[in-house]
Amino acid sequence: MEAAKELGHECTIETQGTIGVENQLLKEDIETCDVVILAVDVKISGEERFRGKPVVRVRTTEALKNPKGLLESIEKKLKEKAK
Repeated sequence: MEAAKELGHECTIETQGTIGVENQLLKEDIETCDVVILAVDVKISGEERFRGKPVVRVRTTEALKNPKGLLESIEKKLKEKAK
């Protein structure tokens, strides 16, 4: 979240694990987001909620090791796609 703030983005994080879903994304969160980042190592439930949104899938370790680099890479790809 800190990396997102540093780059001027809002970030909402939903987690899914052995204890279930925490901080489940609201429909409004998904509708207003620019991109969905799935930092996952296993299958998650509810991916159909993100249809129509750009989805970036990365391994959890990648997102945790270099979140700022990940976000900068996504920014760059979205800018190139918008051209």
